[in-house]
Amino acid sequence: QVHLVESGGGLVQAGGSLRLSCAASGRTFTRPTMGWFRQAPGKEREFVAAIKLSGGSTYYLDSVRGRFVISGDSARNAVYLQMNSLNPEDTAIYYCALDRHPAGPSNQASRYDYWGQGTQVTVSS
Repeated sequence: QVHLVESGGGLVQAGGSLRLSCAASGRTFTRPTMGWFRQAPGKEREFVAAIKLSGGSTYYLDSVRGRFVISGDSARNAVYLQMNSLNPEDTAIYYCALDRHPAGPSNQASRYDYWGQGTQVTVSS
């Protein structure tokens, strides 16, 4: 059984920063991709960022590129999301996800095999 556990969410004022962390346990993956998605109230889940843990290829949602930085630790099957210059539109539940296939990072939720429970990020104006 694979478990993804997120941490680091919280409440922050606009312009502030947060760092999310996620670690996968229960199985070893050869060349996984790990990513972050988010879902705001009344909206569909959307892709935020992803990273190929071996090699470090990254992929970002246009609206977060330059503000968010995704990084990973292949030895720990862990992924991090440094979020800077946060604005109220970033308020959402953020989900960590893992794609066990060796292809490059994807923005398609259907590609991801395992999901965390989510962590709330709230940005006040």
